[in-house]
Amino acid sequence: MADVLTLPNNSGGSLVAAEFFAGIGLVRIGLERAGFRVAWSNDIEPTKQAMYDNNFRNALDHHRYALGDIANVRAAELPSDLALAWASFPCIDLSLAGRREGLGGEHSATFWHFTRILDDLGTRRPPVVALENVAGLATSRGGADLAAAIGELNRLGYSVDLLAIDARRFVPQSRPRLFVIGAQDPPQHAQQRHPFRPKWLRAAFDNSSLRTHQAALPPVPAPMTKGLRGVIEQIGADDARWWDDERVAAFAGSLSPLQHERLDMLRRKQSTAYRTAYRRTRHGVAVWEVRSDDIAGCLRTARGGSSRQALVEVGRGQVRARWMTPAEYARLMGADGYKLDGLRTNQALFGFGDAVCVPVVEWLAANYLVPLVDGALRPVERRADQLAVNG
Repeated sequence: MADVLTLPNNSGGSLVAAEFFAGIGLVRIGLERAGFRVAWSNDIEPTKQAMYDNNFRNALDHHRYALGDIANVRAAELPSDLALAWASFPCIDLSLAGRREGLGGEHSATFWHFTRILDDLGTRRPPVVALENVAGLATSRGGADLAAAIGELNRLGYSVDLLAIDARRFVPQSRPRLFVIGAQDPPQHAQQRHPFRPKWLRAAFDNSSLRTHQAALPPVPAPMTKGLRGVIEQIGADDARWWDDERVAAFAGSLSPLQHERLDMLRRKQSTAYRTAYRRTRHGVAVWEVRSDDIAGCLRTARGGSSRQALVEVGRGQVRARWMTPAEYARLMGADGYKLDGLRTNQALFGFGDAVCVPVVEWLAANYLVPLVDGALRPVERRADQLAVNG
């Protein structure tokens, strides 16, 4: 697993950022590790704000969390010196698991409120914006939604770059996400071939009606194929969180023949292995499916048993299973050390399942967003210095 980040984070950066749809603050952690100072945040979920305040309680003096619907946010509320606006807008209408109603859907249509605020900022508009969503944004309505989002940012004066980043390059969790980077002053050094720009993004870059760019990026770590053991919370064999024999038998009995054989092979080994599992509905029947590799599946918002991820410990003739814990969810999101005291289990699982992986944000901010902002602000600073000298 990538080096664990230590919390709380430095919030003294000079580059001011605002985060829309902020949730529990994992984007803030990543941005501030790279040198930004998040001064303003917004989300509609009170339970997420409670987690945010609980974690950042010693660093809220110069920060505002605007709890409420983004439809009610006005540009005048935002800091006057924004360098970056980040928006992880809802994915429900874009996800392959959702209804695919696109940017016109009830939830994902909040994107237009974000750009309405950018529009209203006028000359105070930040030089850089970043959007984060599921990879399904690229294919929603045959690519029309992504083209519409890029076109809207173009209208506001931003050239756009696209990156598809799976968190498994930084943590043992498969979590692919699409990042849309808007720049008023895009970089001049292009790099078309990079692991974060797969072929399925080509259609957007090749669309001559859109203004896009492709910034040069450094090499990236290879995708992880193992590492789950490093995030497992050690829980005693007599802990009530382990499922009883009857429940484990029902779990194993629901597996397909192929998965049952795979689990039995691991059970016969003289070493202990860990796997994660989800409950799915196949042909109208609830069944369990166990991952074949040593990483976690994509964490989801915990609204019911089918969205929660279970941990399977297998080997030395035994099979044990339990739900994954909030601490394990935090570690899989690169947020080991996030304050969990006083939180309800489902509250924590929901918050982490709907968040952005910290090391991904940190890498993106350090290697792309900060240099991009510096490049945009440096000419302004030079002009200010010249005016001061001439004055």
